[in-house]
Amino acid sequence: MQNQELLKLDGISKAFGKMEVLSGINFTIMTGEVVALVGDNGAGKSTLIKIITGVHKPTTGEIFFKNQKTKIKSVSHSRSIGIEAVYQERALADQQELYRNIFAGREITHFWGFMNIQKEKEETEKILKNTIGFTSKAITMNSTVENLSGGEKQGIAFGRSLYFDADLIILDEPTMGLSLQETEKVLGFVKGLKNKNKSAIFIDHNIFHVYDVADRFIILDRGKVMGQFKKEEISQKELMDKMISLHHSGNF
Repeated sequence: MQNQELLKLDGISKAFGKMEVLSGINFTIMTGEVVALVGDNGAGKSTLIKIITGVHKPTTGEIFFKNQKTKIKSVSHSRSIGIEAVYQERALADQQELYRNIFAGREITHFWGFMNIQKEKEETEKILKNTIGFTSKAITMNSTVENLSGGEKQGIAFGRSLYFDADLIILDEPTMGLSLQETEKVLGFVKGLKNKNKSAIFIDHNIFHVYDVADRFIILDRGKVMGQFKKEEISQKELMDKMISLHHSGNF
């Protein structure tokens, strides 16, 4: 149900020296909601998600997660509270097997501290079949990332996020460089998040992609939120027109 507040940003600003990149950002993400964060290059999207994932600390403002005021101290801290990111570069090690990628930095260990590789492989097999839905026998826990297609790599990143039970998944240009078929697969993963009552922030330059899967749109321009619209409040054409108007004139 989309009736509980998951993430709230209250007056978030970020400056690097004298350059203010974000100014007074306010918005919320509800449980089970996919929100598209859209804006031109330089709008501040990347800086904003780096604040949410603990890469940067805000200069001013407050973050609330699950109704608790939270200072996100690092990437590992953001993961520990239930925030995961899936980046366009997919952040996977091409030369490593799938099970190593799934559990990189969060290895399963025996009671006495040694890595439990057998358990990691068993869990990876479950993720491939049950979470991601890979049916090809050519893809196993021992497959290396370099032999996967772009869409399959994104599937692994999604599976990793869901395995560690992330409540909020941030998708940074997840369809960049993918074929039409692979893009459809990734969009299918995004749609499936709502069925699991997970939330997502979807960042993409392709309005056609984000409009298809998003419940709400937040338009960012020059470090400020310029507008927020529910899907039923704005058509795809109207959203594109507003983006074009912002690009050319700086206003709607």
